[in-house]
Amino acid sequence: MMVLRRTKNAHTNKPPLGIPLTATHHFSDQGHTALISSPPLPRIMSSFPSPLPVVAISTDLKSIAGHPTYAVAQKYVDPLLQLAGTLPLLLPSMGCSMPVDALLDVVDGLVFSGSPSNIEPHHYGEDLSNPESPADPARDATALPLIRAAIARGMPVFGICRGFQEINVALGGSLLQEVHNTEGFDDHREDDTLDVAGQYGPAHPVHAVAGSLLAGIVGASSWQVNSLHGQGIKTLAPDLLAQAHAPDGLVEAYTHRNAPGFLLAVQWHPEWQAAQNPVSRAMYAAFGDACRQYARRRYAGALAASA
Repeated sequence: MMVLRRTKNAHTNKPPLGIPLTATHHFSDQGHTALISSPPLPRIMSSFPSPLPVVAISTDLKSIAGHPTYAVAQKYVDPLLQLAGTLPLLLPSMGCSMPVDALLDVVDGLVFSGSPSNIEPHHYGEDLSNPESPADPARDATALPLIRAAIARGMPVFGICRGFQEINVALGGSLLQEVHNTEGFDDHREDDTLDVAGQYGPAHPVHAVAGSLLAGIVGASSWQVNSLHGQGIKTLAPDLLAQAHAPDGLVEAYTHRNAPGFLLAVQWHPEWQAAQNPVSRAMYAAFGDACRQYARRRYAGALAASA
């Protein structure tokens, strides 16, 4: 039986930096969501301190009704407010035109979300094994330099599924393009004959590395996770440290060996029904705490610079 330790409430300390709260309206297309901010303050946000640390979350570039659209599923956005106590800001995948430093100057954390698309393998020195593999070169061109710049600043970074793979590639690691066709590994893809709830249901356990950051956050050595990925870690980037593995040995979570700030990335989908999952709640709370600490330092630095 898994026993989880109690975690500190992520919303008890009022952060000194952020932006005024606004209502969030959702336009959904096939599970993806565009967010538009407008007053007044919704009820769900009334229990949070204002202002909140601002967290930018990656988006995909996709076509909706013939229009290029920056989109991210609502399930990735909501836990950032509800569980981490941060204010989500959608990050457009603008590629090389993204002003990296200007963005990082005004946010307190980054989340790299999951996606149906895969990182183009030329980013880790390999050829494409499956011509039908979905790609998003604009997201690649946006995320990879942002990851490196954010880590250098000590900014909190949280990676999920594709985001987990992006961080590894950005730092010099490589990927298995088809885990299910790789000898020694199980098939980690979802069962597409099931409904969405079934696809996101528990699929296999992960085993945390003893004494690891993740084991400390969760307060357990093993727990069940979902599994909806065709690609996985081939070689872990030199600066990354494995935190948990699947039964077949595939890396399922890692952190950074010596980054000046918080970094955690997982291959599974903790955002799915996160409020009902104690492991997910613990991870989002830890990320939110790190964002609040970063916001305090950023605010103190801004005050010192203006003095």
